[in-house]
Amino acid sequence: ATGMEDVIVGRHFESMKDGAIIANTGHYDCEIKITDLEELSTSVRTIRPDNEEFLMPDGRRVFLLARGRLVNLAAAEGHPSEVMDMSFANQFLSLCRLAKEGASMNNEVYDITTEQDQDLATTKLETLGFSIDVLTDAQLAYLDD
Repeated sequence: ATGMEDVIVGRHFESMKDGAIIANTGHYDCEIKITDLEELSTSVRTIRPDNEEFLMPDGRRVFLLARGRLVNLAAAEGHPSEVMDMSFANQFLSLCRLAKEGASMNNEVYDITTEQDQDLATTKLETLGFSIDVLTDAQLAYLDD
């Protein structure tokens, strides 16, 4: 994450521990010198999309994510659309709240209301054909303790 080229090069790969994971969260794919890693390794295999295992001559394994490209963009499995749509919906609903109540709000950070969060979760589950279980009286009493 330096924005500079050749930050991680051959000498670094040579001293990495077995199982080291390399990912770039910086600027471009020039920070990790992949050609050095390829030249030093005896084999390369794809473990899963955007995850390669480089086998070093001494048996150590070095894992490279997203071919050294920006991992959050190139291998963005952590934010599926099913999660992002709820995030954007919550942001939109928060803006609606701000438009309605903004004049009476203090200049501070506000949490999303429990009601908004529950309503959104219920709506999302309904679109998927599911529903939220209703708590029993005993469960509600337990929460109050």
